[in-house]
Formats: sequence, C-alpha cells, structure tokens
Amino acid sequence: MANILNLETATTNCSVSISKNGELVALKEHNTPNYSHAEQLHVFIGEVAKMASIALTDLDAIAVSKGPGSYTGLRIGVSAAKGLCYSLGIPLISLPTLASMVAQVQQNSADFIIPVLDARRMEVYSAVYDHLKNEIRNTRAEVVDEQTFSDFRTKGKVLIIGSGADKCIESLSDKNVEFDTGIIPSAKDMCELSYSQFMAQEFEDVAYFEPYYLKDFILQGKK
Repeated sequence: MANILNLETATTNCSVSISKNGELVALKEHNTPNYSHAEQLHVFIGEVAKMASIALTDLDAIAVSKGPGSYTGLRIGVSAAKGLCYSLGIPLISLPTLASMVAQVQQNSADFIIPVLDARRMEVYSAVYDHLKNEIRNTRAEVVDEQTFSDFRTKGKVLIIGSGADKCIESLSDKNVEFDTGIIPSAKDMCELSYSQFMAQEFEDVAYFEPYYLKDFILQGKK
C-alpha cells in the first residue's frame, strides 16, 4: 500500500492531503489571500495524518506541487517536503501545478484545456492540454492580449480554467472559448497523479530539487 502525503502551496490555497493507492483519505486546506502557508502547513500535515489514522513514519512518499506559482509559497512547500523526505528516508515526487488543475475538469466537450494562473500585471502562467488531459504545449509565462492562445482557438473549442482566466475574458471573446475561474490548485487533485509517479518510480533528488519558478523573484515593497 502506498501512503502519500501531498502538499499544494503554489497559490493562496494552503492544501494538504493523504492518499492511499491514489485514493484521497484525508484533506485539510484553507484558501486566503494572506498566504498563511508558513503558519498552517505543518499544522495541516499533523491534522491530516491524524484524520487518516497513520503516523508520518507510515508514509511511503511525499508529493509537492512544483510550480509555477507564488515564489514564497513554493519555497515553503518544497522546503517542508524535502525536510520530511530527508528525515523519514522516503522519496520525493514533484507535480506540475497546472496538471493538478486540469485533473479537476470533469466531463466537457472542449478540444483544448488551458490552465492559467495569475502572474501579476497582465501576465499568466499557462500550459495547454488536449481533451484527454495530455500536455501538448509546455508551461510558460505570457502577456494576455487578443492573440493569446490563437493557435488553439482557431482549431477547436477551448476551456480556460484558473485564477488567470479573469485576465483572459475581456481579450478572448471568441464564441468557442469558455472560462472557469473557480478552479484552484488543491492537494485533493494530486492523489492519482502522485500515485502514478510513485508506481513509475519517478522521483526527485531530495538534495538538489528546486521549485519551478518560471519567473525571477521580484521583491514587492509595502504600499
């Protein structure tokens, strides 16, 4: 049996789950614009372990959302995951943040699914998946304008999901484009993905793994 702890801290949602053989058994999360990860992450880890009735020593692996996303959020999640993996002697799994968002999409008729996260100003982090949820264009940071995703909008129906979708609504008014701004990264949607990588033994080097920041960190002064 594979007990996996899943950590999602790439956005404002501090989310922790435990899965057994790819099935969700415990979840604790809190979505707040104040980024409460530093205060809540380790508390949530202890709570989901108690909810799942297992000790941390019973874990077989830890999966972490690797980005893109918040610089600080990613650092907190990856640091916690690496520390636990090192102390427990178990493997580290990293999952693309955008992939777990796509996993939330249920039955739909879209030819292309495009997860987008807000990347400040008029930029978004995005990737493109086909209707079978296979990635067909890699993750990048891009400025939203009338030409954004034009290669896919002209070929079929497009579903744009995530916090960055709000930036796309005004510029992308095609009839074949739909939006779902309610999808946020969550540890509950990491379970099947992390189990699949566990079975394939797709692990990271705990000593050298770093989050996928995509953009350089820019210190924001207080206003």
